[in-house]
Formats: sequence, structure tokens, C-alpha cells
Amino acid sequence: MDALHERGVPGAYDFERTLLSVAGRSVWIYHPIGASPNQPSTPPPPVATPASPTRTKAKQKGKEKALPDPYAAGPLMTLTAAELRARALTIEPWRTAWIGRVDVIPPQSDERTALVDRGLVLRGFFTEEEIAEIHRVGDLWLEHKDATRLAKARAQKSADDAIQALREEAKRERARKKAEAAEKKKQRAAEVARRKAEDIIFLGRGVSGRLNDRRANVEKLAEAGLPVLATPADVAKALGLTVPRLRWLAFHAEASEQGHYVQFEVPKRSGGTRRLSSPKKALRAAQTWVLNNVLARCGTEDAAHGFVPGRSTVTNARPHVGRRVVVNLDLEDFFGTITFPRVRGLFVSLGYSPAAATVLALLTTEAPRREVRYDGKPYRVAVGPRALPQGACTSPALSNLVARKLDRRLTGLAKKHGWTYTRYADDLTFSRDDDTQVGALIATVRHVVTEEGFRINEKKGRVQKSGGQQTVTGVVVNDKLSVPRAEIRRLRAILHNAKKTGLSAQNTSGHPHFEAHVRGMIAYVRMVDPERGAKLAAQLAAVR
Repeated sequence: MDALHERGVPGAYDFERTLLSVAGRSVWIYHPIGASPNQPSTPPPPVATPASPTRTKAKQKGKEKALPDPYAAGPLMTLTAAELRARALTIEPWRTAWIGRVDVIPPQSDERTALVDRGLVLRGFFTEEEIAEIHRVGDLWLEHKDATRLAKARAQKSADDAIQALREEAKRERARKKAEAAEKKKQRAAEVARRKAEDIIFLGRGVSGRLNDRRANVEKLAEAGLPVLATPADVAKALGLTVPRLRWLAFHAEASEQGHYVQFEVPKRSGGTRRLSSPKKALRAAQTWVLNNVLARCGTEDAAHGFVPGRSTVTNARPHVGRRVVVNLDLEDFFGTITFPRVRGLFVSLGYSPAAATVLALLTTEAPRREVRYDGKPYRVAVGPRALPQGACTSPALSNLVARKLDRRLTGLAKKHGWTYTRYADDLTFSRDDDTQVGALIATVRHVVTEEGFRINEKKGRVQKSGGQQTVTGVVVNDKLSVPRAEIRRLRAILHNAKKTGLSAQNTSGHPHFEAHVRGMIAYVRMVDPERGAKLAAQLAAVR
């Protein structure tokens, strides 16, 4: 204050000083001119500092309240320095929030701040306007200092909320997708179960490719008098089976513990053995239905005599009686070359859909199998393609139907060159009255047979001329139909000796039903040569 007095500041504000003795000390007391230094007085309040445009703009509604002037002369104005210090010491720091704060400007309403402000003004460090501006800025700082932090906090909270919301949404989406997947899985399982109960779309590797094609030629089937079958369910219904049961019967397994056939071997007349496959009861019933309701209603070529009702080895041999040359050819592995694709193609050609044809072909074909052991268990493993099994009731009829085109071509070839042609199963017979061009015939037949998917057995071909015994499917055809002399002689010897020793004594081959065997031989002779057969039958009756 002394420095301010020397600068004339108090006088500019109509203040003067008086030296007084206070508490044994001499101190200068500043007071208004003319006023008693011992009686403090309150000067008129200073002109209020005009509010900043910002604060005025912020409060457009209502009249702004005037703040109390902390610099007005009051109880603090006339206090001595010691009294001010004493007064300051009465302020309890812990009762104010502003002690020790360096990050804010305390407001003017704080008592300690008012003392500091008064001291700064009286010492001439700041003017009242500057102090007011400082506090205005401080108020603004107090108002807005946490704005950034709050904004960051709000942004962080918003981000956290957004992330949490996204997580919740993702969680709900996962739950929804999981529920949808579970529902789809459930529906798929139900659909698979329904489809398994009502339909067949897979019957093994390599054979199921056309099971989805259900297009049948209904008009063609109806015209031929065949049952209309388009789907596996139609086949199952026609057979009197459930769809799962039909799937079990028709399924193609590369290896199985139990099959639908009983396989065994029988001796051949020419030596060696022939492997037969006898279907078990369930499959045999299905094959019988296919034979009676489908195959038996399809006609065969006139040249085919094997496995045809009303035809036999005799009818097959009769067209070749008395010919100058007879040519016998044999088809190698006849049933084995009629494979699954050919059988399926046959059923499709009849008008059946590929799906129904696939099922029918699987019911009537089988793969050659060999028994192997794995992990101590026996398995029947497929070692070749599915084909017609020898032993199934459907195989002969199917072979005749598959060979129809072969029969047509060979019949046309024979007529063109003056030959007569017949076929009994795998035996092809050609005959004519001229023994020339035999080699050309055989070469042409070999070519046609190969084109039709069969093979000629080169080991069994025979060319028989009229100078020697000519046989066709075991029947002699030189002058008339007859049984080979060796067979007749053997029968006569058995019957002649049986008159002396009895029929059973003549069973040198150990036949289990020898008498029935002899009767069958005589019946065969009677079919070929009725007169000779009647004589042999009379001899057998005499033995009894």
C-alpha cells in the first residue's frame, strides 16, 4: 500500500492515510478523505463491471442478478495487515474446496479469495476490472473445464453402450441362428426320416445316379399291359413291401456280412463246376412278382427257344433237321455279360422311369462275391460288376429280352444268306443245305455279337456236316429228331440189367434218387422221339 500511496493511487480514489498507534505499533490507516480513521465507513459501491457478451448472450431470458462487489469497503477494508493476517488465519482450510487447488481459479464468493483479491488490488498488481475478468474466465473455466472429460466419458460410455449393444445383438443373433440351425436340423432329420419311410434316393455307390428321375412313359406301359411304376414307392407298393424293406432288398453293398443269395457250386457235364446263386425267400418273392407281372408279358423273338413257355431244346433243334451243314456257336459268360446298366436300360426301354428301372434292375442282378474275413468276421465282398445271377428266376427271361436285338440282327443275316438261325440261351445254331461260306458266316456273326455286347466262346464252336452226327442242344438232327445213340444204349443197358439185379443195383454213380433220374431220362427221350421213348417206358414198367 505504501508503494501505491507513493504512486498516488489512494488519492485518485479519494483516500488518504493517517498514522495511528495500534497495539503499540505505528501503522498507516487508509480512509476516505475527511472520514475518521477510527470509524470505518462504507463507500458507495463501484460501478459494476459490464458483463461479457458471452455471458449476456448465454442468459437471454430474465434479468441477470448483480453479483456482490468483493472490493467494496467493508469490514475487511480498514483492517490492518496484522488484522488481515489474523482474519485469514481464522479461515479453516478444510472447510473450503479451493485451498491447494492449482487447476482452477476460486470464485469471488470464497472469503479467502476475496482477501487475496483485495490485497492484489490494493498493492496495485491488478485493477478491479482485471480481477473481474480473471474471475469471469475462472467461472467459465469452472463451468467448462470438465466438458472435454465429460464428453470423452459420455463418448466412452456411448461407445461402451454401443459395443455392449452390439455384443448383445450379436449374442441374440447367435442364439437366433443357433435356434434356426437346430430347427433346420430337426426339420431335416424329420424330412430324412419321412423320405426314408416314403422314398429312396440312394441304393449304393455306382448304381444310384438316376434315382431322382421319375419320368415314366405311362402310355407305353399301358399299351403293353405292364404295371405303371414311376417311383420307388410305386415299386414297393406293387411288391407289397414297405419302402425301407425294399431299400434293404435292393441296396448294393460292396461288402456285407449277410447277402440275399445262397451261393453254391454244381458239377458241369463237360467238367468243372458251375456257381449258382439261389435267392433267399424275400428276394425270391420279389423276383417272382417281377417275372410274372413284367417280364412274362413281354414277347420274345421267334428265334429264341430257351426259357420260353411252349419251347424247348426240341423246338430249337427241329428247324435244323436234315441240313447239310450245322454251325454251333456259344456265347461266353452269357449271364455275366448282361450287367446292371443293360438290365436297367431294358426296363427303361419298356417305359419305366429310370428310378423304377434302377430298383427293378437291382432286384434282379447281383455282383460276383468272394468271402473274406476281417476282424474275425466273414464278409462277402463284390469282386465284379452286378449282372444276371445264375439261379434267379428272372435271369432267363431278362437274358432273352436283352438279346432281342441280337436275335433280330442274326435272323436277318441268316435269311439274307440262306441260313436258318435259332438260339437256346447261349447256344447259337445256324444251318443250311449248302456248306459253303461257313467262314464268312462265323466272321460276320462274331462281329454282330461283339457289337451287341456279347462274346463268342472260341473253344466251343463246331461245324457239323451231314456225313457225321449232327446235334443241336443235345438232340440229333441228321434225318429226324433223336437222342444220341450213347444215351439210348446206356438206358437200355440199365433197364436190361435191372431185370436181373433190380434197378437200385444199377446206380453205379450213387445218384440219391436213381429211379426218378431214370424216369426223367426216359421222359426226355419220349419228348424227342415219342416212339422210342414209349418202348423204354414199357421196359421200365416191366422191371417194377
